[in-house]
Amino acid sequence: MTAEAVAGGAATRRHNGLALAGLVFLAGTGSIATELAASRLLAPYYGSSTVVWANIIGLVLASLSLGYWLGGRLADRRPSERVLGAIVMGAALLVAATPFVAQPFLDLSVRGIDELSAGAVIGSFFGSLVLFAPPVTLLGMVPPFAIRLGISDLSGAGAVAGRVFALSTAGSLVGTFLPALVMIPWVGTQRTLLCAAALIALGGSLLLGLRWVCVAIGVAALVAVPPGAVKAQAGLLYERESTYQYVQVVERRGARYLYLNEGVAVHSIWRPGAVLTGGVWDTFLAVPPLLGRPVERVAILGNAGGTTARAFGVHYPGARIDGIELDPAVTETGRRYLGLGDNPRLRVFDEDARPFLRRTGERYDLIFIDAYRPPYVPFYLATREFFALVRERLRPDGIVAMNVATVPDDHRLAEGIAGTLAHEFPQVVAWQALRFNQLVLGLADGTPLGALRGRLARTPAPLAPLTRLLAAGMREASRADNPWTDDHSPVEWITDRMIVEFAASGERFDEDPLPTRP
Repeated sequence: MTAEAVAGGAATRRHNGLALAGLVFLAGTGSIATELAASRLLAPYYGSSTVVWANIIGLVLASLSLGYWLGGRLADRRPSERVLGAIVMGAALLVAATPFVAQPFLDLSVRGIDELSAGAVIGSFFGSLVLFAPPVTLLGMVPPFAIRLGISDLSGAGAVAGRVFALSTAGSLVGTFLPALVMIPWVGTQRTLLCAAALIALGGSLLLGLRWVCVAIGVAALVAVPPGAVKAQAGLLYERESTYQYVQVVERRGARYLYLNEGVAVHSIWRPGAVLTGGVWDTFLAVPPLLGRPVERVAILGNAGGTTARAFGVHYPGARIDGIELDPAVTETGRRYLGLGDNPRLRVFDEDARPFLRRTGERYDLIFIDAYRPPYVPFYLATREFFALVRERLRPDGIVAMNVATVPDDHRLAEGIAGTLAHEFPQVVAWQALRFNQLVLGLADGTPLGALRGRLARTPAPLAPLTRLLAAGMREASRADNPWTDDHSPVEWITDRMIVEFAASGERFDEDPLPTRP
C-alpha cells in the first residue's frame, strides 16, 4: 500500500470520526431539547404538576432505554454510517412534525379524557407517548450505534464509549440551557422544537452526505411558519409562553380572565368599573376589620394580575401594598390587560415569595398568600419553617391569610396547611368561603373568636355582607400531629390525588359566587 493511500485512509477515518462526533453531540442536544419542549406543549392542556412531569420523564427514560437496546442490536447487524444517519434523520422529521400535529391531537385528547373523567394522569401519559416516544426512541439508538461504529480496535473500546457518552452529555447540557433560558422565552415552543429538529437533521446529514443538509435547511425554514394560537378558544385576547409557564387572557361577557397552564383555575379577573368579583379575591377584603385598627402595610404573595390589590385601592386606599409575583410575564400581562396599575400604592416585586420575605426588613399588618391553587402549590410555602418566617415579618397583632384550594368532601390540603400553621401561630381560623376555596387565617396575637366577630360586625357597606359571611363561617383549627416541614411536605402528593379523584367523580369545577359581586 502506498504512503498516499495510507494517508488518505487516515484522513477519511478522521473525517468520519469528526462527523460521528458531531452527530452524537447534535443528537444529544436535540433529545433533551425535545424533552423540555414536551413539558411546554403539554402544560396548556394538562398543567405542570408532578404527575405530568413524572409521565414525561418516565416515558422519555423508557423510550431512551428501548432505543439503547434497539440501537445496539441493529448496530451489530448493520454497522453502517448511512443506517445511523437515516435513523437520526427520521428522528428529526418526527420532531419537526410534532408542533404541527400536537394542537389538534391534544385538543382531541382533552375532550376524550374529559368524557372519561380520567384527568391529567392518563392524558399527559398518552400525549407524551404518542408525540414524543417515537423520536426519543430513535435518538436513543444513537449512542450504542456510534460506539459500534467508532470501535476499530477492542483495546480502545473503553475510550470510544467514554468519548461518545461525553459528547452526548455535552450536547444534552446545551439542549438543557439553551431552550430553557433563551429559545423558549424568545421564540416559543414551536420554533424551539423546529430548531432542535434542524440541529438533529444537520447531525444526520454529517453521515449521509452534503446534499442531505437541504433537509436541515428545509426544517429550519419552517421556523417562518406563524405558530398561531397555542390554545385557541373563544374570547382569546392574549397568550404567551414565559420562562415559567403558559399565560393566557380570555375575555367573556365583558370580563377578562387570567389563566395559567392548563387553566384549571382563574388566577385574576378584571371587570371595567368594578373591583368586587364574587370570587375568592373578595375574601381577602374581609380580613382587615379583624385587626381592629386601620391597615397600613400589606404583602400579597402571589399577586398574579393584581385583582386583590386593585380592590384594596378602592376599599382600603390608605394601605401600602407589596405585590410579589414570581413570573415577570404575569406582571406585564396584568399591567396590559387586568388593571394592575390601577392602585398607585402597589409596588410589584418579580421574585419568589419566600426569598422575598427572607431578605425584606418590612413588617406587615397583613400577609396574603394566594399561591395555593392546584397544581401550583409550592411545597416550601406550606411548611413550619416558612410560617415561622411569615410570623417574623408580621407586626405583633398581624394576620396571615391564605387562599387554599379544596374540592367538595376533600379538604386534606387545607387541613394540612392549617394544622401546620397552628404550630407557629397561637390562633388559626378557617373559613370555607367558596366550594373550591378555603381561607385559612393565622393571628399573631390570638384574639378570641367573640372579639373577632365583634370587629367584623362593625364593617360598613359595601363589605358588610362579606364580613358577615366570615363571622358566621369561621372556625378554630387545631394543630396537626405531623406538621409539614421543609424536609417532608406532601403537598404535591395530596394536591394531585385531590384533583385526580375529583376529576374521576365526573363533577366539574363550577364555582358559586360570593354575594358581594355587584
